[in-house]
Amino acid sequence: MSRVTSHDRRPRAEAFSGYAVRLLFSKSKRGRRKRVQFFQFLVRIPSAAPRNFLPSCEIGGARFRSVEMIRFILLQNRQGKTRLAKYYVPFEESEKHKVEYEVHRLVVNRDPKFTNFVEFRTHKVIYRRYAGLFFSMCVDITDNELAYLECIHLFVEILDHFFSNVCELDLVFNFHKVYLILDEFILAGELQETSKKAIIERMGELEKQE
Repeated sequence: MSRVTSHDRRPRAEAFSGYAVRLLFSKSKRGRRKRVQFFQFLVRIPSAAPRNFLPSCEIGGARFRSVEMIRFILLQNRQGKTRLAKYYVPFEESEKHKVEYEVHRLVVNRDPKFTNFVEFRTHKVIYRRYAGLFFSMCVDITDNELAYLECIHLFVEILDHFFSNVCELDLVFNFHKVYLILDEFILAGELQETSKKAIIERMGELEKQE
């Protein structure tokens, strides 16, 4: 796999795109590991950033930067019952209840013709509705909304595959498994694994140990 370096003669944005394509189709273990790192970086790119915008951190020889994180994830039904709540930043219990109430009121009353992301305090909430359930993520105001929409959809696909056509009752009676799946997918507010197959295999191994 070729690397993107500061000596590349092509424009930085073009070189960046080429690196992304090569990562996407790489089948090696090293390529898979770099793909996860790249996906973690990708959701940190501001949606309004210029085309040549490249934050700095080390990925495959190229330097990018990733400093933001997911603040919390909520799964709520239309009645306001919270079926899953995972916080990656400290909140008091009273504040958690307040946040859950505010987020539910925000997404449930929002017109379907509007976008699936909305400002929330000093951050923003990315959400998607599946049947009667709302999956919401709170992220930094400059994070990439479309990347997080794909994250939510991937999480739902994993749940649907694991529970074989998942429904709300599966989440209620198997909440411990839902949290395990979430921890395989997102850890400490950062994307850990983007392969649905890998997560399902790990969950299968954990079930064999029970």
